Amino acid sequence: MPDKLYFRIGEVARLVGVKPYVLRYWESEFSIVRPGKSSARHRLYRRKDVEMLFEIRRLLHTERYTIEGAKRRLRESGRLDPSHAAPAGAVPGGDATGTLARVREELLELYHMLDDPDPTAPGSRR
Repeated sequence: MPDKLYFRIGEVARLVGVKPYVLRYWESEFSIVRPGKSSARHRLYRRKDVEMLFEIRRLLHTERYTIEGAKRRLRESGRLDPSHAAPAGAVPGGDATGTLARVREELLELYHMLDDPDPTAPGSRR
């Protein structure tokens, strides 16, 4: 995996070996995967998101777990906190607990990224 702080959805899709729509679906099912958004509303995945997506892919594609089975397995292994398990019908990100702190942290990360963007990234103006 490249040594970067943030990855765009196309990069993550190529790394993980799935289509971008699959990543968007997994975001709706696994609340622990929450990419930030750029000012242009592009998804920006952190390294920990990408690592979790590799694990999710392994569980679903290699181990042949169902979505629910993969969630259970991640909870049992301690990689998915029980508070991250969204009840059926819940709106992703609908939990107000800690939302402000999480948003502040992500905004600071994005702010720092804008100060030092990756000049090798596609679409870079440098």
